[in-house]
Amino acid sequence: MVTRRTDPEAGRSALATWATAPETATRSVLAPAVRHTLETFAQEYPGGAVELRVPPHAAVQAITGSRHTRGTPPAVVETDALTWLSLVSGDLAWADALTDGRVRASGERSDLTELLPLPGARRTVRTARASTTEIVTENPTEEGTR
Repeated sequence: MVTRRTDPEAGRSALATWATAPETATRSVLAPAVRHTLETFAQEYPGGAVELRVPPHAAVQAITGSRHTRGTPPAVVETDALTWLSLVSGDLAWADALTDGRVRASGERSDLTELLPLPGARRTVRTARASTTEIVTENPTEEGTR
């Protein structure tokens, strides 16, 4: 069982903020978005066979299988915050992230192809981006009205 440490609403809000401006997201946005999505992943895929690490923000154990208690786990997935959020939102495919070297995955059960994107995260990102598009469309620039 995953113990939530991140307020789910704060996590969704941070994820939505990241979705509308990923290139300018600061640590104050990335940290809760990453923690929220990692906790959600571990809740949806409980277990201890794989350790997912997104330094410096968080790490969780997930996916059923052999559990480790000390030392290096038998399966590790590690990536940066922007890559993780792109994976859970569906902006980036697992295979592309591996090919580009944006994810390091080793050990049994470390292939997350079938587990990503996360439906809730994907929905949050799509909703945030759709809302931003609607605002831009409803408020055209002066140039656009001439």
